[in-house]
Amino acid sequence: MTENAQPVFSIEKLYVKDLSLEVPNAPKVFLERETPQINVQLRTDGAAVDEGIYEVTLTITVSAKLPDEKSLFLVEVAQSGIFQIRNIPGGDLEPVMMIGCPNILFPYAREAVSDAVTRAGFQPVILAPVNFEALYQAQRQQRDAAAPADGEVKIQ
Repeated sequence: MTENAQPVFSIEKLYVKDLSLEVPNAPKVFLERETPQINVQLRTDGAAVDEGIYEVTLTITVSAKLPDEKSLFLVEVAQSGIFQIRNIPGGDLEPVMMIGCPNILFPYAREAVSDAVTRAGFQPVILAPVNFEALYQAQRQQRDAAAPADGEVKIQ
């Protein structure tokens, strides 16, 4: 490889790694008329798969509960992608994996969440856009100076 090698970023594969849906209080929850409280949690994980090949997983967990804490549903989607990332300076790799890759994965994860909730018999949950750069910067400020082990990067 020459020192002037051009940076490479390409999507090799996008896929749903895990999908889970629970409706623990069915069928009675379908008779409820109260508006549920929706809670959304995001987590991004990334790890090297091979030389210059990385898997990034965006996990979205959405739960809906009634004011009396009765659970309507819980859905978790782990949307993953395999990305080829080469010739990028070491300090720039983490931002690419934790900002750029989740921006690509998010629309697919959002669709999977909405589809699963709709198929469970509820109104679709349409997730608002996410500023992954702001999340990354906030997480980075909170993190200790210690580097993650084994080339693994985790942002919650």
